[in-house]
Amino acid sequence: MARLVLSECCGLAPLRRLRAGRGAIAAPSPPALSAAPRRRPASASIHRDWALRVSAPTRLASAAVEEDKPSAAPGQEEGAAAGGEFDPGAPPPFGLAEIRAAIPKHCWVKDPWRSMSYVLRDVAVVLGLAAAAARLDSWLVWPLYWAAQGTMFWALFVLGHDCGHGSFSNNPKLNSVVGHILHSSILVPYHGWRISHRTHHQNHGHVEKDESWHPLPERLYKSLDFMTRKLRFTMPFPLLAFPLYLFARSPGKSGSHFNPGSDLFQPTEKNDIITSTASWLAMVGVLAGLTFLMGPVPMLKLYGVPYLVRAACPPLRPNFCKKR
Repeated sequence: MARLVLSECCGLAPLRRLRAGRGAIAAPSPPALSAAPRRRPASASIHRDWALRVSAPTRLASAAVEEDKPSAAPGQEEGAAAGGEFDPGAPPPFGLAEIRAAIPKHCWVKDPWRSMSYVLRDVAVVLGLAAAAARLDSWLVWPLYWAAQGTMFWALFVLGHDCGHGSFSNNPKLNSVVGHILHSSILVPYHGWRISHRTHHQNHGHVEKDESWHPLPERLYKSLDFMTRKLRFTMPFPLLAFPLYLFARSPGKSGSHFNPGSDLFQPTEKNDIITSTASWLAMVGVLAGLTFLMGPVPMLKLYGVPYLVRAACPPLRPNFCKKR
């Protein structure tokens, strides 16, 4: 088993057994029996550093070559092993096909019943938290509720995210219906965000084309007006940048996730954007009705603050928060 793991994962071929005879290399005596102290092979530092050398598998030098090498001064072995060999721009020693082959087959199975069970469970938790907080109505409870409910709002977002990726089920209609319900409930336009998120994955890490990560050049930053700079780059305002991004994208980019004519979308996607924007407006109407019935302060405590907690999740991590 060890031979298989070393040969396939690390590129290490097992050493052949050397038979006794002419030219054979004698096995070293145990340290306790050695007459003189042994030099540490230079390959020891290579072994210690093998995890960092993803672009070139470690190779073992032959024993004869090791014996012929002059001993290095203390501290030079580490520098020789770590110096200048790793190329961060080189492709890894594996491809997507190898990664896919390493994932167990059952992980590729999309079970809509299991997916729906996650939806029902998370929705039940959201409703239970809201009911408990409204009943207790204590300032000792509200901060705990805001943190927990904001996290659960993010859980709903991630389930809608999986619908957008098609990993929720193999049924596009089911993905669309569930995605619209989940994302609209937290004021995210499902199709608008799904399509822009697709652009993000198609250009992941690209300085100019990535939709989610868009660093500004200095000239563009200096051209921004005072309010844009303040809201985009001064804490704590960047924690609330996600709603602004939905309406106006990142600085230097035009368009909106709600506008069917935005250059984010293809002409064939116009109806999808209209549907998502209509669903978003319907949720706004529901919230307005609840605010009229319950009052603005209870709605702010039950929905408004958790929404802000959820909106702060994307800037708090390199891409997006993880649900679990």
